[in-house]
Amino acid sequence: MSELVCKTLDHDATDVLIDKWLEHRNDAYWEWFMRVRERRHSALHSLQRGDQLLAWSKGDFVPENIFMRTVDTARLIPLDLFTMLPELMLLRGMHDHGCDDIFIIVTDMKRAEMDAATEYFKFVCQYTFGRTMKPDTEREIHYRHARLKHTLEHQRRTPCFPQIDLIFRAILYERRPPFIVLFSHQTTSYSQIFFTDPLFVPASDIFFDFPSGCPNPCCTEDCEMIRFPRHGRDSAAVLPLRRGRRPGSFRRVRAREMCNWIDCDVAFTESTPVGEGSESSSTSGKGSADTTRPPVRGQVCSKCKLVKYCSAEHQRKDWEEHRRLCVKPATAEKDEV
Repeated sequence: MSELVCKTLDHDATDVLIDKWLEHRNDAYWEWFMRVRERRHSALHSLQRGDQLLAWSKGDFVPENIFMRTVDTARLIPLDLFTMLPELMLLRGMHDHGCDDIFIIVTDMKRAEMDAATEYFKFVCQYTFGRTMKPDTEREIHYRHARLKHTLEHQRRTPCFPQIDLIFRAILYERRPPFIVLFSHQTTSYSQIFFTDPLFVPASDIFFDFPSGCPNPCCTEDCEMIRFPRHGRDSAAVLPLRRGRRPGSFRRVRAREMCNWIDCDVAFTESTPVGEGSESSSTSGKGSADTTRPPVRGQVCSKCKLVKYCSAEHQRKDWEEHRRLCVKPATAEKDEV
């Protein structure tokens, strides 16, 4: 049986990865970051719900100077970890919560086998989590599982497909991550990223020209090391998981705009429940009025117009980090001229 390996990166290991990135950076990724910097997306566009903004306003090309707006809290946080796989770096930076652990299942599947595994996991997630399966659906899942098992055994792939299937479902059920990576080290294959909700898919208007990662300049978009969804949800592998209150279902994902101070839990776009996991939505009358706080309007940074704070105190606390990003928008400078 294969072993699950948990690797925790301390500060020293992170510094080593950053040094390697800066010394041996791929020119294609470097040029992409430069193009994103030159685009200078407007503040109003960046604050649209569901979009991500990659901001590099000033300073050297180092992690603490590159910020990404998260899809779950709309905060701008620095990319504090540069890995040798830029796709994982960006996906990690897209989320404020629930992405401290990145789950990667390493296989040696080829392209056709990866395509079949992708369709299998989509089908399984559509009819298993939080649902009662019909007999014909259960038979179809067993048939697809047996077919993939036989194919991988015949090609002597490791780990075997029952192990991959068990690990994949266990991670989904127990950890509920924003995404799982099914990684293949075959040179003729690709690695698939499975997203657990459409909200977690990168925005196509920012990542449409993201490099494929292949060092061969003659390759097309179909040649890629990791299938990063540069064209948004249309090209992403999103698992159709059932969401709701039924046993086995996943929680509903809601995009929120929160105070940019990392230790603050104030949300601007909704009434905030007093207690986590409270059933205030199911009560009525005085009960529901007593269990929620009114929404907070917040204050936008007067210089960059990119972030919001619930109070001047939290803006002061966040300034040590936000100062590395805060510049006056280019449109505002033109207006003044």
